[in-house]
Amino acid sequence: MNYDDLIAKKERLISILKNYDSLAVAFSGGADSTFLLAAAHDVLGENVAAITAKSPVHPAREIEFAGKFARNQGIKHIIIQSDEINLPEFTANDRDRCYVCKKNLFPKMVEAASKMGISKLAHGANTDDLKDFRPGFSAASELGIASPMIEAGLSKQDIRDLSKKMLLETWDKPAMACLATRIPYGTAITIESLKMIEEAENALIDLGFSACRVRHHGNLARIELAKKDFDRMINEKTRNSVVGKLKKAGYLYVSMDLEGYIQGSMNR
Repeated sequence: MNYDDLIAKKERLISILKNYDSLAVAFSGGADSTFLLAAAHDVLGENVAAITAKSPVHPAREIEFAGKFARNQGIKHIIIQSDEINLPEFTANDRDRCYVCKKNLFPKMVEAASKMGISKLAHGANTDDLKDFRPGFSAASELGIASPMIEAGLSKQDIRDLSKKMLLETWDKPAMACLATRIPYGTAITIESLKMIEEAENALIDLGFSACRVRHHGNLARIELAKKDFDRMINEKTRNSVVGKLKKAGYLYVSMDLEGYIQGSMNR
């Protein structure tokens, strides 16, 4: 992508955002929704609000980041409680899990936006999402949730490049998804398993492993890491620390996937 093409996409996004009198952004604190929120705030100012979901499937550190970012930018921000963990169709963890979640969540966000006098909700989907298995995107489309970055033709890399130019700290932030994505389809989702995953991943992040996942296979944790971090993980001191922390989180066995971190690997 050359610079002119990138700027043209940014200008298309600005043009699209100008069509809204006001806009609420489904804000997770990840790179995509942060960029969309920042861009929308630049265009619409105080007529933009951020809405973040809170539940056991969302890492607490991401919710804390979202709140801090919105405060620092002076953006209206509300946190709503989502209840997907109480839906049998969600906890059964079939392949339509994300569809069930978003079909339940987005109407709550639309309602919260409406109470603020905002009639439109947007999410941070980009063109790369059209290439992967994204049942949640189908729910968003059915419910009329706007996807301005897809309309503008922005890819994940475009968003990172533009975020860097805008001095957003999320420009190189590793991808993050809800904790349920760490559990194989067909294995029931429980609050206990979500807590184990979150504690285990927090331990890895606190040790400096940013791009990582702990895939949950019952009492076995399968760690996915960026290949550049392999050598550091097998250092005896680090390895012992990781094993100890993950066993404390509730796992009996701790393994490392030699294929490395692959976003969406559970979709196989």
